[in-house]
Amino acid sequence: MNKLEYGFAHILERNRDGSYATQSNRRRMLSMFADQLKKAGYKTNEMRPSDIKGRHINALVRQWSIEGLSAGTMKNRMSNIRWLAEKIGKTDMIKSNAVYGIEDRQYITNKDKSLRMDNINLDKLSPHVRQSIELQRHFGLRREEAMKFCPDYALGGYDPYSAPILKIKPSWAKGGRARNIPITSDDQRNALMAALTLAGDGSLIPADRSYKKHLGYFERETSAIGLGQTHGLRHLYAQNRYKELVGIDCPAVGGIIDLTNEQKALDLSARQIISNELGHNRLSVTGIYLGSWSYK
Repeated sequence: MNKLEYGFAHILERNRDGSYATQSNRRRMLSMFADQLKKAGYKTNEMRPSDIKGRHINALVRQWSIEGLSAGTMKNRMSNIRWLAEKIGKTDMIKSNAVYGIEDRQYITNKDKSLRMDNINLDKLSPHVRQSIELQRHFGLRREEAMKFCPDYALGGYDPYSAPILKIKPSWAKGGRARNIPITSDDQRNALMAALTLAGDGSLIPADRSYKKHLGYFERETSAIGLGQTHGLRHLYAQNRYKELVGIDCPAVGGIIDLTNEQKALDLSARQIISNELGHNRLSVTGIYLGSWSYK
């Protein structure tokens, strides 16, 4: 481990914000950045993180361009560099993605990517995995959030049948962003009661397993019943929530129609609400889940 990598490791140790997956990815990315800078000719054995300057960022972006990486991959890497810049107090050295020639990612396809549960037998899942799936289905949680979910904390002292919101803890969430999700249906409340009955004041990871070990069980069980990647349950939640808020199917489900002015206003409001509930906070991301009325 050279001096720069050691400095990165120290920063990571002192700043454990974000989910397990976020922290793991960040650690891997920073190690890769140090290795790429070394290969580019920089003396990383004499560098501290605070020594990083604009020319180092430019060198990394040039290397990624040579490798032919997609705009999405490059943006993900830049987000880790921005995180590092914040921790070393040098946010001003990072320019916008456009300055580096990183194109906008194309989010919108108008394809329905939701995961329907009609032919899925959840009875074949172990109790903890099943309840996590139910939370993904009814609240649009990410997989890690649904696994680390502690119903006692999430309910904020309320019982499942009177709680107004669900609280997502920063340590469960991508990027360490806490959020609240409104509880609006009996199905949601029933799912919360089942989770609370199973986990009590613990989480939906069995007490004798680490997150990493339980993730292996989760992936094997969901794959065995045909669920595979459960991210489609977030799409399902977003689409159902859109219909609840706007009164019509989103374009990814129902296709393109001409909206009234009232529907256009409802569409914009619903997209902002759904973006926040999914933990994205960017309106543009909703196009992935819902499609766009202007898609050609």
